[in-house]
Amino acid sequence: MVFIDGKPGLSVTSHDVARRAGVSQSTVSRALRNHRVSRATRERVLAAADELGYVPSEIGRSLVTQNTRTVGIVVTDLTSVFYPHIVAPLHDELAALGYRMVIFTEAVESDSPAHEETVKPLLERLLDRSIDGVVLTTSKLDGIVPRTLVERGLPFVFLTRHVDGVIADGAVVDNSLGASLAASEAVRLGHTRIGAIFGPSDTSTGRDRERGVRAALTAAGIELPVERTFHGPFSVEAGEIGIAKLLELSPAPTVVLCASDTVAIGAYNAALAAGRRIPEDISLVGFDDLPIACWEVFKLTTVHQPMEEMARAAAGLLVERIEGRREAADVRQVVFEPRLVVRRTLGHPPGQ
Repeated sequence: MVFIDGKPGLSVTSHDVARRAGVSQSTVSRALRNHRVSRATRERVLAAADELGYVPSEIGRSLVTQNTRTVGIVVTDLTSVFYPHIVAPLHDELAALGYRMVIFTEAVESDSPAHEETVKPLLERLLDRSIDGVVLTTSKLDGIVPRTLVERGLPFVFLTRHVDGVIADGAVVDNSLGASLAASEAVRLGHTRIGAIFGPSDTSTGRDRERGVRAALTAAGIELPVERTFHGPFSVEAGEIGIAKLLELSPAPTVVLCASDTVAIGAYNAALAAGRRIPEDISLVGFDDLPIACWEVFKLTTVHQPMEEMARAAAGLLVERIEGRREAADVRQVVFEPRLVVRRTLGHPPGQ
């Protein structure tokens, strides 16, 4: 318990520090910012602040500086195994740059139709001046949120996805190339009866990964009929449902290319439950290279995207934009190169 003037103080203010240090409140503010005070005065103020347990108010500071040094990130589901691998490095990079991070978990952009009433609660939170900028990870191709942020002038950066027609900074992987690498490897191993569980076609990730698969198969002269495809969200459930439908076909695909690792893990689980061996009966390929993909129980062949590097790049781009270190027209898209990671779940077709 801190006592001020003989009374217990639950909330120490800069005025209390000023009285203890024998200086004015404005001097305390300058000393804490190390701005236009002598070394001796600053040390006296810091000693008083430490003695009283004073914590500077970010709200008060933001009233002076007109910024909060806080950045938001929009995600859809904190139970997803994907988001922690971009949230953690993003948080660390922002902290190193002197910013705090808050998470917005509304599922408006990915799981609901894009209309103004759906996104209104999220937009109100983003635009209430409590943050200096935002990282968008869930935008759909017709997303209202990024377009509104452009109109309102709130700095933002795309991470993992982008939106056609919205000129903004971003950090993404070459999704088409990554998916084509997976499809080409399946073809090289002799697969011709190929199936796919694609992601949402109204997202850049879902669309571009599908494009990459189809381009590689077309180049190899291999058809991908509609009955050997399934579209769904990037979820375990989509993998389970998709593989169940594909296994009903006669003949069934010998390999299934999945839109993400979470989809592939769902497919893996359902295929085992249906009595299929992997890869002896059916091969599976994912996308993302989450840490769980290399677990001994899965050993999932997948496409690696450097999520940590992407997150750190996004943080840097956003802070540059917030602090006005680039002209408005200087928009930067950092595109990372994917690579195929071959593990146990991709083999030759049965009988070869």
